Amino acid sequence: MPTPDATSGASDSRDLDAKSKPRKKRTLNPFRAIHRLWVHSLQFRSVTSAGIMMLIAFIAVGTSLSNQIATSLFENKKNQALEESIKGFDNVQSVFDGSSEARTDSEIRRNVTRALTLLDASGDTQRRWVLVPLDQQSKKGFIPEQSGDNALDAATIPEDFKSTVRDSPGGVFWEKKDLSEPEKSNGEPYPALIIGTSVSIPQNPDYGLFVVYDLSESSSTITYINVVLGTGFTVLLILVLSIVWFVTRLAVRPITLTAITAEKLAAGDLNRRVSVRGKHQAARLGISFNKMADSLQDQITQLERLSTLQQRFVSDVSHELRTPLSTVRLSSELLYDSRDTLNPVQSRSVELMHNQVDRFQALLSDLLEISRFDAGSAVLNIDAEDFMSVLNDVLVEVIPHLERTGTRLIVHSEQAHIDIDIDRVRIERVLRNLLFNAIEHGESKPVDIYIATNATNLGVAVRDHGIGLSEEEAAQVFNRFWRADTSRKRTLGGTGLGLSITAEDVRLHGGRIEAWGMKGKGACFTMNLPLVHGGELGPSPVLITGEPEPEAYAHSALAGDTLSTSLRKTRHATQDDASEGQV
Repeated sequence: MPTPDATSGASDSRDLDAKSKPRKKRTLNPFRAIHRLWVHSLQFRSVTSAGIMMLIAFIAVGTSLSNQIATSLFENKKNQALEESIKGFDNVQSVFDGSSEARTDSEIRRNVTRALTLLDASGDTQRRWVLVPLDQQSKKGFIPEQSGDNALDAATIPEDFKSTVRDSPGGVFWEKKDLSEPEKSNGEPYPALIIGTSVSIPQNPDYGLFVVYDLSESSSTITYINVVLGTGFTVLLILVLSIVWFVTRLAVRPITLTAITAEKLAAGDLNRRVSVRGKHQAARLGISFNKMADSLQDQITQLERLSTLQQRFVSDVSHELRTPLSTVRLSSELLYDSRDTLNPVQSRSVELMHNQVDRFQALLSDLLEISRFDAGSAVLNIDAEDFMSVLNDVLVEVIPHLERTGTRLIVHSEQAHIDIDIDRVRIERVLRNLLFNAIEHGESKPVDIYIATNATNLGVAVRDHGIGLSEEEAAQVFNRFWRADTSRKRTLGGTGLGLSITAEDVRLHGGRIEAWGMKGKGACFTMNLPLVHGGELGPSPVLITGEPEPEAYAHSALAGDTLSTSLRKTRHATQDDASEGQV
């Protein structure tokens, strides 16, 4: 076992290593926090669900309203623009038609200019026009491209729209388009309505007259309406969520308080009750819960009282029986010592009485020990011990029973010395009970003891190859007075409390004991103890079936072997052999 100085040095080294390692920053995962609230908070789930459904409804209604308003505004603007434009086109064409009597080009130009001036004098102030020849290849015309706005020219009008007007003379067409003019709106596209028709000018090819209406004002109006709708829906959503939160709080709060009270009751606070107000459903739930809690408290209190009486009864009876039992034992020993002077029938009776008195005394001792466990008064006397020395002392007691039953005991270990903090008396009792149990149920077949250690733990497995245990039996094997086969007769005089006491002794050491078995193939009991008292109990270096862990036996002759091959390879050894031993 390491000295105190060595232990302190190792601890300081671990502290320095821990300080030298950079700590990982814990980042808050919002999705994990939201998921935790969703799972654990009924109120959060209700408010969130209501909010999501209302948000979907608001988006659907708002989108529909916005589209209807935008469509209505555009239709009104379009109808008004078409009416104005058709009237203007008719006036312009009338002036052009009156120019047929003009004889010179200058007269025709003056008539065209006068006609186009009519478009500026009437109609929407946001209306602009442009006159462009529809056939750019023709050289017959002498009227140049004209525009009522320097920012508007023939390039502004889409070519496909020009083609539509050219292919349908006399028709009036419209198109909604985002136009981009370098001298307007900083070159950014703006929504516009383009209305066009073809006009005839004397002594010139067909021209296209296009009127452009700026829809930016309508677009701004729609944007403003969308902002108003969004703001209104947001305020309404917050208001509705507040109402939902308040209503769900009224409904969920009694359930939350009941759940908190139930957790306190489960933790052992039997006096906690739910505060009840009113006569509604939640109040009736609280009343029913309080009645249930009262009933549970009464039953638990009664069971605790009965358990205390039972423990006291067992303890008192065990103590009271020790005095008369001592007298009976002295008398039985006197008779047993003089049995040779008795006839055979009397001698046999004396032997039976002597054996049963011994068993009765062992049973009383076990009952007293059980009563100490139940009362919580069992204490440990921890000392630094050599586990192999403890095992050797137990083997000396077991040898007569091995010889009587013809059982071969094989110890598998790589270590001749194992330092561990234990209560020697209790661990000897644990090993003795496990070995006696293996011999009792081993049917004279070999019994294996596997011993291995790792950095923190000692693992011990006692494996027999007898009648075995089923999975259901392995789960009950540590119960008091439990027997897998009630018709089976004990050959070693057990009391039925050995494995139960064994489990309590291991638990007091901060260890763990497990049972495994298969019908017809034997059973295995695996004990895992911390090497240092109060130390952390890590994984056992020995498997539940008795096989050693590969890490613990990496350089052992048992590495990679199954249990059966391990038995075949086991060599005969003396008591001083540290690797493997056979008794």
